[in-house]
Amino acid sequence: MGSGKSTVGKQLAKLLDLAHVDLDWFFEETYKISINDFFNKYDENAFRNIEHQLVKKTENLTNCIISTGGGTPCFHGNMDLINSFGITVYIKMQADSLFVRLKNSKRSRPRISQLTDEDLMNRINNDLKVREAYYLKANLEFRGEDIDVSDLAKKVKSLMVS
Repeated sequence: MGSGKSTVGKQLAKLLDLAHVDLDWFFEETYKISINDFFNKYDENAFRNIEHQLVKKTENLTNCIISTGGGTPCFHGNMDLINSFGITVYIKMQADSLFVRLKNSKRSRPRISQLTDEDLMNRINNDLKVREAYYLKANLEFRGEDIDVSDLAKKVKSLMVS
């Protein structure tokens, strides 16, 4: 959360002349409810179950970049599934950098919207600790603080042809 997956995904798609699908947008368009409203009405478990079904649907998409949520790879074997049909990228960021981005974000995020600064930092550190094992299964790892999307595009393209 906050690493720039959607922004980088759009830029990467443009550089590689591919379509871009944001899994959060796909969820909201499919179910006609915002993720925030869904979290308020239901819970994270329900969201993760539906999200997994959407990940399975993306397997049939071709010639596109898919931006997932930060938790997507960590549930229901999604990372292994995505790796089985696509090239995955981990945009790695330090906790302090994520904190600054999330504090300054204009976008409401249901998992952190009510947290104090201390609780937010604890959530970030805990998420990184728990999720790192899943993220490290990615085909490529790029530092997010100063990501060079052109360099990323070259590396993704080389994996696409091999």
